[in-house]
Amino acid sequence: MSEQMHGAAIQLHDLQKRYGDVTALDGVSLDMPAGEFITLLGPSGSGKTTTLNAIAGFLQPDSGHIMVDGSPIEAVPPHKRNIGMVFQNYALFPHMTVSANVAFPLKRRKVGKVELRQRVEESLALVGLDGLHQRYPRELSGGQQQRVALARALVFRPRVLLMDEPLGALDRRLRASLQLEFKRIHQELGITFVYVTHDQDEALVMSDRIAVFNSGTIEQVGTAEQLYERPTTLFVAEFLGDSNVLPGVIANGLAGRRLCGDGYELALPDGAALPTGSRGVMTVRPERIAVVPDTPTAPPSRGNALAGKVRQVIYMGGIRRLEIDVAGFTMIAQEQAGAGSPVVAGDAVLATWDACRSVVLPDERCDATAGAVTGALEA
Repeated sequence: MSEQMHGAAIQLHDLQKRYGDVTALDGVSLDMPAGEFITLLGPSGSGKTTTLNAIAGFLQPDSGHIMVDGSPIEAVPPHKRNIGMVFQNYALFPHMTVSANVAFPLKRRKVGKVELRQRVEESLALVGLDGLHQRYPRELSGGQQQRVALARALVFRPRVLLMDEPLGALDRRLRASLQLEFKRIHQELGITFVYVTHDQDEALVMSDRIAVFNSGTIEQVGTAEQLYERPTTLFVAEFLGDSNVLPGVIANGLAGRRLCGDGYELALPDGAALPTGSRGVMTVRPERIAVVPDTPTAPPSRGNALAGKVRQVIYMGGIRRLEIDVAGFTMIAQEQAGAGSPVVAGDAVLATWDACRSVVLPDERCDATAGAVTGALEA
């Protein structure tokens, strides 16, 4: 766009929102620097869309404060907040052409015809829709319609763009393509993007930071790498990517502090802070686990090792996913397809990993029985 755009800083302080006996937001606080791409990630009902609607002005929190560039906006009506919004269902006017849809916010702001035409051209060029000005929404693909909605949200040059599950109705390949487009547009414009999704891949690909929501609260905020490699709660470890979860009790042993579970003792990573005698869980990502045949000549493990039997091997293109029966539960390992001599279903194996590649957390579950919780939670 011809005019440089700038993002706005957003501060949320102790937002509370209840609907009868249901707590939608329970003390949500979050600082979003100007120009950041931040994703609110969590399952359905976790409070992420409620937070987005509070920023947009579509609902009023029961208490707490929302600041944009240091000024409170709770009393400012939505149409005066200068915030763009993109919805999952596009919300295009079916009787209007692409140009008319994009021009609509400018007409409401009484922008002159010459400037209006220029801004519409710039917005459509930004989202890659040159030459489609006179088409109607019904004549466009789902991805093109979403680009029109994005152009309309950007045409009046907002300092903040809010997006609520904008790619949810699209197929996987198109979602992946538009994720990169959103990231490019954000880098080009430099405005603040606040993006809501339950899709981990979207959050990992696009975000500068991610805020993980659960039951009306924020569990953890950080970069994709921070959340994936060093989750601070069991919920984050399980929600963001696959994790093997090994419960036990922290104990002192001759070889150092250990996690003692049902049929195993595991070395703790350096810096594990749980006190001796407390219940904890060790989380290990599938790609951190090396799987080798369990034979008399197998090399001794230099880290943690559990013996088991391969129950299933799933070929997934570039990777193979191994499900291994270990000590009465299932561990998931992941390896590159075609690397070495792969094991097959029925093989006796050792699942090994270095303690430093795992994370030990308090066991938040009421029923801390031995087992593994794997896979992302379904939203």
